[in-house]
Amino acid sequence: MAFDGFVISNLLYELKEKLVGGRIMKISQPEKDELVLTIKNYDQYKLFLSASAGLPLIYLTEQSKQNPLNAPNFCMLLRKHLNSARILSITQPDFERILQFEIEHLDEMGDLRKKYLMVEIMGKHSNIIFCDEEFTVVDSIKHISGFVSSVREVLPGRKYFIPKTTEKLDPTILSFDEFKNQVMSKPMSIGKALYSTLTGISPLLANEICYRSSLDSEASTASLSEDLTYHLFQNFNRVMEITKTKEYTPNIVYRGKEPVEFSSIPLTCYQKADGYDEQDYNSISSVLENFYASKNAVTRIRQKSADLRKIVANAIERESKKYDLQKKQLLDTEKREKYKVYGELLTTYGYQAAPGDKSITVLNYYTNEDLTIPLNPEISALENAKVYFERYGKLKRTFEALSKLIIETEEDLRHLDSIRTSLDIAIAENDLVQLKEELIEYGYIKRHFGRGDGKQSGKNGNKQKKTKITSKPFHYLSSDGYHIYVGKNNYQNDELTFDFATGNDWWFHAKGMAGSHVIVKSNGDELPDRVYEEAGSLAAYYSKGRENEKVEIDYTEKKNVKKPNKGKPGFVVYYTNYSLIATPDISSLTLISD
Repeated sequence: MAFDGFVISNLLYELKEKLVGGRIMKISQPEKDELVLTIKNYDQYKLFLSASAGLPLIYLTEQSKQNPLNAPNFCMLLRKHLNSARILSITQPDFERILQFEIEHLDEMGDLRKKYLMVEIMGKHSNIIFCDEEFTVVDSIKHISGFVSSVREVLPGRKYFIPKTTEKLDPTILSFDEFKNQVMSKPMSIGKALYSTLTGISPLLANEICYRSSLDSEASTASLSEDLTYHLFQNFNRVMEITKTKEYTPNIVYRGKEPVEFSSIPLTCYQKADGYDEQDYNSISSVLENFYASKNAVTRIRQKSADLRKIVANAIERESKKYDLQKKQLLDTEKREKYKVYGELLTTYGYQAAPGDKSITVLNYYTNEDLTIPLNPEISALENAKVYFERYGKLKRTFEALSKLIIETEEDLRHLDSIRTSLDIAIAENDLVQLKEELIEYGYIKRHFGRGDGKQSGKNGNKQKKTKITSKPFHYLSSDGYHIYVGKNNYQNDELTFDFATGNDWWFHAKGMAGSHVIVKSNGDELPDRVYEEAGSLAAYYSKGRENEKVEIDYTEKKNVKKPNKGKPGFVVYYTNYSLIATPDISSLTLISD
């Protein structure tokens, strides 16, 4: 994520347009490192400020957050000085990741005074600092002592200044000679030279500038000729010119439903052909709010599903070890037919063996070749035959048992793999409920007992608790107006295929790998070719192969799909089908609901 000087400049433009001249009507501090300022300026705006070390943010929002019963001291101080105060200006010093709010208010004597609210969006060093008109720190949302930072103390009474830990250049006023001699002269990669030498340039923006110049950002600066350096400078200048023309393009780059990056310029380094999709917004505040809300949702689902993923991963590891052992044991049973032949030949030719012989060579009437059979000299030939028949019988029974167990283990592994794929598909907490139920049903998780809804079990009438299922299949609309449904898990796959779909509807599934059942409601029509392609793309995307460039898809009419006897959820058999090659992509389809 690139909350760099360029994004701050876009935010500055937006805030100046809406907030300058407005009055601060309300100040709240919902969290220890967050502020919300309500500002009246023709319309009413809420400005969200966060100095969180993990997620520093500033943007306009319409959302409200619950406030503590007792306001923190910093909030009370701001209310004392800034209630009804007017915002005179908002600036971005030296293209840094800092916004400076110049604020005018009346003091206790009724005289006009100026104050400054400095919002520093600098990762773990982020802070919100309140200064007087002499830039002396009145207070800050985080106190930084000399024990914490040797560069700058942020404490009441200290002078405020912007720390210069490195001598960076302002990219908005850079000449070609400075670019050539002070940026591209450094012995490092081109991208690193840009973001380590210029204020407010992130690695993302540096990479984008290189991409627009058809240069590898990892290439050395020494590889650039003067012509290529000038070409790079021209592309750099075109990007920086946006800060003057204010022609920002706030956007978020998605991969599927997951937000990957955001910026204030089109990110051409993320290509649609590579599975990325860029969505433009009319406000950088909307970008920041949506990006971090989406990012938090994805992160939260991964956190919520972490325990289930661990259970599935451990089960797969356990079943894989069991499968390898079973295959090895099965390999050992290949000797069984040899022992059977030994027993049969000894029964026929055993009379030729003399007492004490350690082997006998006889004609193998199965191959018409001589065969030497080892003998135990302490017992007779017929007793040796009996021993070989016993070995054969034991290995045969082992072979039959193992063959059955291996099939069961393979089914268990496929089942677990399908659950793991469903965990990757899950986009909301309610999607995890059925997956947990499936793991409980098949013994991978123990169900907790207590009084509640579900089947009675155990002593004293205790009942198994079951969570209400609210998750539903994905519902898409194709480009030609046909409804397409995608199961999020094995239970939904079974329901779609065997309860929801009719005989002439079309069924799609990734060939030979875990994935969702995709149903196209045909309405009895002959489907256009594009519908098959789009349904195939959905089946590819919602499968284990979603990261592949191409996935082979099997498809057939639903009437050709059968449920095997005692088959696990989501498992089917089909004999009449067609195949197509699909790209895992859902950008051309409209998601109606999920």
